[in-house]
Amino acid sequence: MSAPPAAGAGADHDLQCVDEVFTRMAARGELDLPLPGSGRTRDRWGSLTRWAQRDLSLARLAEGHADAVAILAELDATAAVGLPADDGRVRWGVWAAEPPGYALRACRVPGGWRLFGVKPFCSGARVCTHALVTARDGELRRLFAVEVAQPGVDPVPGSWTGPGMVGSDTLDVNLDGVRALPVGEPGAYLERPGFHHGGIGVAACWYGGACAVARTLLSAARKWELDPHALAHLGAVDARLSAVDAVLNGAAAAVDADPLDKDGRARLRTMRVRAAVEDAAADVLVRVGRALGAAPLGHDAVHARAVADLTVYLRQHHAERDLAALGKVACAGSPDWADT
Repeated sequence: MSAPPAAGAGADHDLQCVDEVFTRMAARGELDLPLPGSGRTRDRWGSLTRWAQRDLSLARLAEGHADAVAILAELDATAAVGLPADDGRVRWGVWAAEPPGYALRACRVPGGWRLFGVKPFCSGARVCTHALVTARDGELRRLFAVEVAQPGVDPVPGSWTGPGMVGSDTLDVNLDGVRALPVGEPGAYLERPGFHHGGIGVAACWYGGACAVARTLLSAARKWELDPHALAHLGAVDARLSAVDAVLNGAAAAVDADPLDKDGRARLRTMRVRAAVEDAAADVLVRVGRALGAAPLGHDAVHARAVADLTVYLRQHHAERDLAALGKVACAGSPDWADT
């Protein structure tokens, strides 16, 4: 695998390093992962975790590319967009955020479709060559493939000002009448089983980020004689991360056993995994900070960036809102633990 980005003097350096490594990985075929449900789902998620352990911003770009390739395969749209999945010159992003206050419109015009509006949270805005973008056709949500290097696609400088995940090149993007190819039927992006499988791929990145933060505590324990409180935090971190690994193993086996979600459990599985991983990763952030204090945040640039990146990335989980949704699904179903 390509070397991870090095700690640099500032955000511009970090962004450049991540872009260069992401581009190099694509060219070498290192981003070509087994598809979800192919029998090697754990290998897929393991790659995402390893990349996240090295750099979460890099993992965010790599996960987006791998997710886009899977989406195109699942919707049988690879040929329709005219781009081979294994073409190392192509670097995909998935721009699907739809927070309040933003509206991207899809308009059918003679000869095809055009997109108008602003898309927020576009990771890889200036390094991806293509993106899968969600837009509204009236009340319908549709997915489109967009070539980024065309007139009318304009990333908004300065639209990401925080230090966390700065290397992921996540910006708002103006789309002013850009050409777009529809991918699948309206609603297909959300309705396919792979939407849920992909959600666990993101959690695999969170897991890698938590491992990177925890590594600082483990390294300290091996160098110095930590007090009992710090050792207790290390023990708790070890237990949480080991449990997450087991959860991901079980989820991968379930996806491979039922890739088309014939038993209808993919959504519940994904909600559970994401909740478990988010909670564990958040606990790791707290425990490592309490065990080691401010020193690594002030003196270890790699650790400080890992903490900042993970803090931001975890907010793809919508906290109590997602937990409430999980509770509603669990209430309507028959959780295994309720039968004991």
